[in-house]
Amino acid sequence: MTETLASDSFPYFGEEHAMLRNTLRRFIADRVVPYGDAWEEQGFVPREVLREMGSLGLLGMRYAPEHGGAGLDTLANAVLAEELGRCTYSGFAVTVLVHTDMASPHLYHGGTPDQLARWMPDITAGRKITAVAMTEADAGSDLASMRTSARRVDGGYRLDGAKMFITNGVHGDLYFVAAKTGEAGRNHRITMFAVEKGAPGFRVARALKKHGWLCSDTAELVFEDCFVPDENLIGEEGRGFYALVRNLQNERLVIGAMAVGEAMKAIEITLDWVKQRHAFGAALWEKQAIRQRLSMRLAQVEAARAFVFNTAWRDSQGENVVKEVSMIKALAGTLVNDVMYDCVQFHGGMGYMRESAIERMSRDARVQAIGGGATEVMLEEVAKRI
Repeated sequence: MTETLASDSFPYFGEEHAMLRNTLRRFIADRVVPYGDAWEEQGFVPREVLREMGSLGLLGMRYAPEHGGAGLDTLANAVLAEELGRCTYSGFAVTVLVHTDMASPHLYHGGTPDQLARWMPDITAGRKITAVAMTEADAGSDLASMRTSARRVDGGYRLDGAKMFITNGVHGDLYFVAAKTGEAGRNHRITMFAVEKGAPGFRVARALKKHGWLCSDTAELVFEDCFVPDENLIGEEGRGFYALVRNLQNERLVIGAMAVGEAMKAIEITLDWVKQRHAFGAALWEKQAIRQRLSMRLAQVEAARAFVFNTAWRDSQGENVVKEVSMIKALAGTLVNDVMYDCVQFHGGMGYMRESAIERMSRDARVQAIGGGATEVMLEEVAKRI
């Protein structure tokens, strides 16, 4: 097999990042790759695997040690996302990243001391898996159009509405739910709530069948007069829109890093294939068009990778990188699909077979241009800032 093509000689990487990468590669080789096909069939990642990740300190790297985290920086989360992307089972990758980078940050940044003490140790240990319930059937990237509402009652709120396309929705334990708590100002009346599995009035309506990411469980959630006590309010009432927007930047950065990892791994797999697959008397690698196309794709992925890690480093320095993470999400989501197209093509018929990793990876990559903010929405975010 081709050794990894990616260099880790970026000046801002430290020893802790190298140790993290090595730990992830060993874990993925031992605990993910041999079982990924079975997880794809069953439609979810076993929770004991996530608890193992928690025991290794992989589920809260940017969180403070007093909450079970490792106290590392944004670069660590980018390394996590890239290595998960390389595993070839992106349903597993997104299961983890939703928990670590898209859902639990709402608690970590917006929770009270009591809430942090109540939930964070179980979250970082993998004993409680989290989901974020933001998207609705008619309100994806347009947060202001959400219809789920929460009305004030004695001791808390009553939640009504439905959420769609929720990763970890079937097997999650703690859900961070966005709901309208008033009409005035639209965006300014969104509030975040923590809803635990089993809460009266909350149910998983159905598990959704997807084109890719088959080993991630994805669900439609329904809230019918669901009581949420005051102590489960996350942050301030009416300030949820800002919490969502703040965390979308982190989400888009890790999705970009994940896409880069997927693309790099696809090139490595395809290089192995074209060097040993013969046609017309020579290896496919001897065809100029093929080796030049793969060389260009590698150059593009390396450039995107450098952009991801530079932006992660800048974020760790406290810089505003809103424009850059939007660029990364648009760029990486498009590039990974371009790479997968070429890799399937160069695999020929085998690239279309379910037994091929490239076939699975090409299906998984398609949503990278949609989830976490569609490419077109990301480009509008960039345009606002230039």
